[in-house]
Amino acid sequence: MNKIFETPMYAYRHSPDQDEAAPVRRKVVVVGAGPVGLGAAIDLAQQGVEVVVLDDNDKVSFGSRAICFAKRPLEILDRLGCGQAMVDKGVVWNQGRVFFDDRQVYEFNLLPEKGHQRPAFINLQQYYFEQFLVNRVRELQQQGAPIEIRGRNKVSAVGTHDTHVTIEIDTPEGSYNLEADWLIACDGANSSLRAMLGKDFVGRVFEDNFLIADVVMEADFPTERWFWFDPPFNRDQSALLHKQPDGVWRIDLQLGWDIDKEREKKPENVIPRLKQMLGEDVEFELEWVSIYTFQCRRMEQFRHGRVIFAGDAAHQVSPFGARGANSGLQDTDNLCWKLKLVIDGKAPESLLDSYDAERIHGADENILNSTRSTDFITPKSHMSRLLRDAVLDLSERYEFARPLVNSGRLSVPCTYDGSPLNSADALDGPSRTRPGSPCPDVPLQDGYLLPRLGGRFILLTIDADAPDMIEEDGIEVTRLALSARDDPTLALKARYLGDAPSAVYLIRPDQHVAARRPSFDESLFRAAIRRATGKE
Repeated sequence: MNKIFETPMYAYRHSPDQDEAAPVRRKVVVVGAGPVGLGAAIDLAQQGVEVVVLDDNDKVSFGSRAICFAKRPLEILDRLGCGQAMVDKGVVWNQGRVFFDDRQVYEFNLLPEKGHQRPAFINLQQYYFEQFLVNRVRELQQQGAPIEIRGRNKVSAVGTHDTHVTIEIDTPEGSYNLEADWLIACDGANSSLRAMLGKDFVGRVFEDNFLIADVVMEADFPTERWFWFDPPFNRDQSALLHKQPDGVWRIDLQLGWDIDKEREKKPENVIPRLKQMLGEDVEFELEWVSIYTFQCRRMEQFRHGRVIFAGDAAHQVSPFGARGANSGLQDTDNLCWKLKLVIDGKAPESLLDSYDAERIHGADENILNSTRSTDFITPKSHMSRLLRDAVLDLSERYEFARPLVNSGRLSVPCTYDGSPLNSADALDGPSRTRPGSPCPDVPLQDGYLLPRLGGRFILLTIDADAPDMIEEDGIEVTRLALSARDDPTLALKARYLGDAPSAVYLIRPDQHVAARRPSFDESLFRAAIRRATGKE
């Protein structure tokens, strides 16, 4: 059994801040050293922003927890300097199969399109995911970056002010106080910070429970996502099977609503269920067991003055669809470049209101998809069940029915339609790269597009002239010049040009499109830069 989650990775150490008579002021404090909190801290530190991470634990998460990490978060992790390590360790997959009773009704490919550096998904235990992030923190520290993790530092009280946040922290040696210009709350679904501020979730809790079992076994199942409706081994319920590294397999079994959770988690009750699914002769070892309830909820606002919530602390969705940790990383990707500009005085504080607007839009999209998945997986009436089963029957033979099958609409990046940072679309180009959209990758002669974009403002020109650099009110925008004539795959034309002969894109640091036009117009692009930084 893997013992990584039993080893302290950021053990408690006495900080000089604890000896000061007055609270020390820090630029940014992140609460929570999970995937979202560490991702935010790394992003800020790479931009030179001082950041302290506080966590009441001193080690990575116990059990697999989140395991499915989607293409877009992997691209974000590339910019954070640890994407390749995760892909190398993870189990790469693009394919999925759906079963009804004992027969396959259809299969799907989540990335049928070629020309992307990253796969649709990898499966990787959360403890490995966090380990790679902590390793990256250590690398940054060795390079002199202003980042620190303080284990066994539990936040016990928070006070909000117009110019800063006060934080009381409990440690094994007693309590001390800090001040922070900004506090990012990434302390999970049961966020104590959310409770301290008197905030709550709005949304739905669904009447069903699912057993998660991570088992170590030798098995010849393919590297795919397998989902069953009403399987012979779990009648009138559903099941899910995923492969992870190190011979670990994730199994989800629907249990129903009226159960004794503690009783159902006991090995003497879990093992017979797994044997019924896997067969009596299959040898396996339980690594981790948990029970979860579908919840689709969020805070009404994510920003509360100088306290900003991200990840599960801000929103919750059901696990089928892999929208939890993936959307949390997209939260911090959206937030950190904006916070950097505000800290540097290059953007007004009101720019952070666009984090609320854009990521609440993303959360609502995730909640909508997760709610629809939950309603399909767990029908709430006899008629709903009949309709669902009819769709499953038809999907085995008829393609038109397959889009109606919903075993979890898997995580895709959000397009920020209607964002206040978008300029009006002036290019009759592909819908997938309209303003607000995340940039799709493209193979280039010397690699891929997204690494060339990096984490800064870019003026992407395709068969169009423009200056090599524009500076607008302290914001530097660097040109990346490409030509569709040098693209034998035609991916650049298909994803960014369409039928247009040329195009110019303004790309934000989080690689979302802020503006696009058929050619460069200096005054209009300067206006687009001001809009994208909250100045217009």
